[in-house]
Amino acid sequence: MNAESGPLARIGVLITRPARQAAGFAQKIATLGGVPVVFPAIAILPPVDRAALERAHAALPECDCAIFVSANAVEYGAPDPRRWPAGLMAFAPGPGTAEALAAVGITGARIPATTYDSEGLLALPGLADMHGKRVVIFRGDGGRELLGATLAARGARVDYVACYRRAKPQSGVAGLAEAFAAGRIDAITITSSEGLDNLWALSDETMRSAWRTHPTFVPHPRIAARARELGLAVIATGGSDAGLIAGLLEWAAARSEHNH
Repeated sequence: MNAESGPLARIGVLITRPARQAAGFAQKIATLGGVPVVFPAIAILPPVDRAALERAHAALPECDCAIFVSANAVEYGAPDPRRWPAGLMAFAPGPGTAEALAAVGITGARIPATTYDSEGLLALPGLADMHGKRVVIFRGDGGRELLGATLAARGARVDYVACYRRAKPQSGVAGLAEAFAAGRIDAITITSSEGLDNLWALSDETMRSAWRTHPTFVPHPRIAARARELGLAVIATGGSDAGLIAGLLEWAAARSEHNH
């Protein structure tokens, strides 16, 4: 399929997820004829001190469940698969994180059946009765406390391990403003509230005005609510890449029909 004939033909799609995850999504957009514009709205950095992570890896045989909150948590926090205990259950909030685990040799991760988030994980039968269980949660510095707090309330002993740091991007926004001004961006994809806030903070009024005239695709109600507060034209999609792409395809088809 070439760019002239794909369902997203010549549509510029802004991809704002961290660099490592952006590449695969950009490829999917390009395959459909779209023109990916990549600007990671969150920079992902390794922890300043790896000692806590090393201790967590050493303690894995004593754990019942290990939860990786994102593909970044896998990239920066997963142990060598040879150190992964045979009976240890892995959990991921969505298929992207589960795929990242499988890619490093940790297979069979359980993912939510309802929504791809903490609430979805907490609805899984495997995390219902946690009395006497020990859980380790691999995540970035900070983040929502809902998962750990709820598991602790269900009787688990919970350890958090901060295996990466998130930071605002330090450069590149001038090029992004130029892409908006030149009309090279038709649709924006946002996959986290933090990324949304970072990008908004980096934008000047001219860029914000341009952004408001294009649809912003988001895969979660929490991000949608924040985007609406900023006055953006929000299109809420299903979770994961598949949901975002389905939303983009539906919008592109309607746009094409309208233009004809």
